[in-house]
Amino acid sequence: MRDIPHGEFEASPHVAAMRLLDADSSVERSRNAIFKASQASWRFLVLAEISNFSLLRRHLGRPRADTLIVDVAARIADTLPDARIVVAGRDLAEIIFESEARLALDVAVAALEVAFEEPFDIDGESYVIHVQLGAAAASAHRDEVLLIEEAEHALREARDERIAIARDVTGTPAAMDRVELSLDLTRAIEKEELFLQYQPKVHLRRQEVTSVEALVRWNHPTRGLVLPNDFIPLAEESRDIVALTLWTIRRSIADQKALAASGHDLRIFINIAGALLADKRFVRRACELVQASGAQLGFEITETSVIRDPESAIANLKVFADIGIVIAIDDYGAGLSSLAYLKQLPARELKIDKLFVTQLTSSNRDPLIVRSTIDLAHALEMEVVAEGVESQAAMALLSVMGCDMIQGFLISRPINLDALIHFLDDGKYQAIAADMRAPFNRLATVWKRA
Repeated sequence: MRDIPHGEFEASPHVAAMRLLDADSSVERSRNAIFKASQASWRFLVLAEISNFSLLRRHLGRPRADTLIVDVAARIADTLPDARIVVAGRDLAEIIFESEARLALDVAVAALEVAFEEPFDIDGESYVIHVQLGAAAASAHRDEVLLIEEAEHALREARDERIAIARDVTGTPAAMDRVELSLDLTRAIEKEELFLQYQPKVHLRRQEVTSVEALVRWNHPTRGLVLPNDFIPLAEESRDIVALTLWTIRRSIADQKALAASGHDLRIFINIAGALLADKRFVRRACELVQASGAQLGFEITETSVIRDPESAIANLKVFADIGIVIAIDDYGAGLSSLAYLKQLPARELKIDKLFVTQLTSSNRDPLIVRSTIDLAHALEMEVVAEGVESQAAMALLSVMGCDMIQGFLISRPINLDALIHFLDDGKYQAIAADMRAPFNRLATVWKRA
């Protein structure tokens, strides 16, 4: 292992790492190191956080878990030998470096992702340490505070999206200029800067992937990855949502053909904004694309999108259903649920919002809500999808409750088409879905019905 400058990270003894963890001033000293005079055009700050720290602490015990960041920092040092690495907490390391090119950050993040795919040998046993990366890039003259804030913002987004996020510091405290970004989005649709990732849905009884959800991503030429929360609202305001959704339908149709050629016949679900449900031209064009291609698609709509204009929405959803598009109600329970509208919708799937699923095994009320929702959906002849499933305990309890399908990071994060084909060919998800023996608290017994 290479030597790392004293005061930034002492790799060898765990005692030294703990001294860094306990010294508040060390974090301040490390951050000051970012802003030393440099001839480089770009400065970069990457925050590397151990995302499964709590789970590892339960397995390893607190004393050993508190030194895992030392192992993480050592691997970072091996991967990026020119970077300065600072232990900033029990589960957080800061990576600081400069370069003449903005591309250096993307290369570094990709290298770190590959490096952390390899398990760690911890006291003779193999463990995978999941590291979430949030990064920021700034030109040499930018305010150092903005660089730190953008990196912290990127890490928060990375936690939600479960992918590495890199953000550029702009000239204003706002992360992005909305007007400029809106103009860029129009060009992005035309120039194919968008791409799709897919998240599988596993049918619990069949133990197979029966469909996938298409999720739009934007690879901006200068900003890097732009997340849906940043550009979907802009698309709705500017009416680019029509072109964006039609692009998504066309790309899904093409990708579905590629899946079929690889031996995987799957329905692809696409999110449809509420404003489109009252747009007759969009409805007509979408129907033309589906009918001409013979594609098997599904449209996911939220409850609130129907409430905006229920008469038009329900009428157009029936048009979609009549040509074979499966309608799914997304995020059920997160909005203003209305049984009056629910019984009128031609929906065949209902997705329980992850807000309830993530607390399923640690809450007294959420299991009541989930079980009653499953029973209601079945009474209305709909299948139920639970999204946000992240543990075997939640999967097992959902199975006992009669949930039909699950979707979430327990099975797979959103992945690109090639990775999806490999995922389906590999079939490891079947072992996860089949393993209902994992312990899942006493609620399983309470909810089991004859």
